[in-house]
Amino acid sequence: IASSFIFMVITFTLPTIHTDYGINFLCSLRVNLDMGKAAYGWMIMKDDNIPGTVVRTSTIPEELGRLVYLLTDKTGTLTQNEMIFKRLHLGTVSYGTDTMDEIQSHIINSYSQCSLPPSSAPKVRKSVSSRIHEAVKAIALCHNVTPVYESRAGVSGETEYAEVDQDFSDENRTYQASSPDEVALVQWTESVGLTLVNRDLTSMQLKTPDGHILTYYILQIFPFTSESKRMGIIVRDESSGEITFYMKGADVAMSTIVQYNDWLEEECGNMAREGLRTLVVAKKSLTEEQYQDFESRYNQAKLSIHDRNLKVAAVVESLEREMELLCLTGVEDQLQADVRPTLEMLRNAGIKIWMLTGDKLETATCIAKSSHLVSRTQDIHIFRPVTTRGEAHLELNAFRRKHDCALVISGDSLEVCLKYYEHEFVELACQCPAVVCCRCSPTQKAHIVKLLQHHTGKRTCAIGDGGNDVSMIQAADCGIGIEGKAVFSSVFYFASVPLYQGFLMVGYATIYTMFPVFSLVLDQDVKPEMALLYPELYKDLTKGRSLSFKTFLIWVLISIYQGGILMYGALLLFESEFVHVVAISFTALILTELLMVALTIRTWHWLMVVAEFLSLGCYVASLAFLNEYFDVAFITTVTFLWKVSAITVVSCLPLYIIKYLKRKFSPPSYSKLTS
Repeated sequence: IASSFIFMVITFTLPTIHTDYGINFLCSLRVNLDMGKAAYGWMIMKDDNIPGTVVRTSTIPEELGRLVYLLTDKTGTLTQNEMIFKRLHLGTVSYGTDTMDEIQSHIINSYSQCSLPPSSAPKVRKSVSSRIHEAVKAIALCHNVTPVYESRAGVSGETEYAEVDQDFSDENRTYQASSPDEVALVQWTESVGLTLVNRDLTSMQLKTPDGHILTYYILQIFPFTSESKRMGIIVRDESSGEITFYMKGADVAMSTIVQYNDWLEEECGNMAREGLRTLVVAKKSLTEEQYQDFESRYNQAKLSIHDRNLKVAAVVESLEREMELLCLTGVEDQLQADVRPTLEMLRNAGIKIWMLTGDKLETATCIAKSSHLVSRTQDIHIFRPVTTRGEAHLELNAFRRKHDCALVISGDSLEVCLKYYEHEFVELACQCPAVVCCRCSPTQKAHIVKLLQHHTGKRTCAIGDGGNDVSMIQAADCGIGIEGKAVFSSVFYFASVPLYQGFLMVGYATIYTMFPVFSLVLDQDVKPEMALLYPELYKDLTKGRSLSFKTFLIWVLISIYQGGILMYGALLLFESEFVHVVAISFTALILTELLMVALTIRTWHWLMVVAEFLSLGCYVASLAFLNEYFDVAFITTVTFLWKVSAITVVSCLPLYIIKYLKRKFSPPSYSKLTS
């Protein structure tokens, strides 16, 4: 590079050499630099020590060598995001991993039909057993978890289906959800005797220890959001008709919802100091009249044109009052492998590490210590909660008197400090060897990155694995995204049910659909000699109708229609096996794509026909090698063929009819010349 600049200086200073040569050489220098960056990126991706790394920008190599601040998420980044149930607290009694067998015995007794509790049993004993039963049932019902059963080939080679009344074998069942916390909770209820065996859009089934199936109808579900920090569900017991509203969430959100108690706050703090993630579980029984009144107001709020979200939230909050506190759960998130030596190495290299998390202060502090984000010899200053300018000023003065200590601060206090003392706070925080920001929103994470860039002028790196980390990753000079647990679908209550992955995604974008789409370049509305003979045809092009917003919106509506038919058609016909949803919907998707290309063509060329059959042949041939995604025994049955055919016909036939009617009653101008 030095020799290149010397040549450039000589080029621009010598009058005998034309300056165009210097400009050309600048371009050559830029090309060489970009090629060097590309080479560095390739070497990063091929590094055996970091397999699976993908470099998505050419500026990564030079940024990696100048990083000063590393901002990291906690869950899924420093920890594995694989939860293990550790603690159940009922207020007066607490159960840990060594006493889970007591809970199991209580559940077995409560669901046993042949043995009822004797009337002479102590009242306290009955109370504890009843509370355990209600707590476990609430945990088994209040979630977004979907049980998935893998297909198994029978003796005759036919697939055995996991119907509701047939196969609920434990070894054949896996749980999928948007949060590993929920999977850990449902797996725990299974371990103590109450098993989630089936779930669809309207109901779920639980299996008791004696093998009986309990059915609960899902009346309403309120998904978890980062703003509400809780989720709820209203279910109706099929056998008794009882309607119950269950809710679980973070203690900060649930403490004002549940009835008065004197133990929740203390026990949440105790569990958090052990590094456990806590969830508060509560319930509220509803009469038929109460639910009908709520449903009427809820549906009316959803139809509102103005302030719909606020009105819906207000109706839901009308139920969230004086709920019965059932239990407090604690799950443990294991640290990632080698996270401790990695953080120590980064700290020794002079890189300052900030942890930005949405967890409680106590949990975040515990993880910071256990991961060695904060060294054992360092002091920790926990920033007291502040709400006013005066409180922020006093706390900043107290923090200023401390030296070489790590800082732990909540998102609310951080907001107040940045509002009144932004420069002072950032200056003090940047002097800390480590900073932990807890109860931090996604917007705050990105704001902190920008503050560091603005006030220090240093390079920042952000690393995370979740959707709430995207804004932080995009704001940093160097963003690192860790592959998370799944892509979620709204039709499964946002449970982690991935439809198409791996080669299916690659195949759809390449060999399955590429040739027919590319063959459209051969399409002609009129022949060239006809266009030259009638130049008036060009006037239609000047109107821009083929590339208008109207045309775009029409294709968007077509996509929504066909996507809905493919997805919900497959759900209606998949026979309780998720792998069949993939096979039916993806095959119908490929056929729909090929038929839509055929629908678009105005003048057929023999290469178009070849492209259509070549793509279809590639897909059919590849089915024999896609055992990982499809059940081969199922896709060779007549049932599979008629279901795919039915969905494809419903998806495409209306569009063919519309096209025929349009050409018949409102033909384009060129059609008169081609007829």
